[in-house]
Amino acid sequence: EVQFVESGGGLVQAGGSLRLSCAASGITFDDYAIGWFRQAPGKEREGVSCISSVGGSTDYADSVKGRFTISRDNAKNTAYLQMNSLKPEDTSVYYCAVGFVGGAQPGGYLYWGQGTQVTVSS
Repeated sequence: EVQFVESGGGLVQAGGSLRLSCAASGITFDDYAIGWFRQAPGKEREGVSCISSVGGSTDYADSVKGRFTISRDNAKNTAYLQMNSLKPEDTSVYYCAVGFVGGAQPGGYLYWGQGTQVTVSS
């Protein structure tokens, strides 16, 4: 059974930082690309960042470049999203996802975490 445990969300003031974690089980983690997505109420799910299976390639949405950093520890079956200089517009539910294709679109992913709420106050 494929399972994900997402953690690290919460309430933070603008300018603050959070680190999201996504621990996976039931898959050969290093076979998969990892993506982080977010979805605010009434909006479509948006790709935030992605990382290749061996971690050599990363990509970021323009809105988070220079502020967010994606990483993975294949030995721990865990992916991370370090979020710095948070803004109120970053408020959303954040999801991790794994897939063979990866990339910025949800269709590139097979399995999804349950989501973790990030709220940034002004």
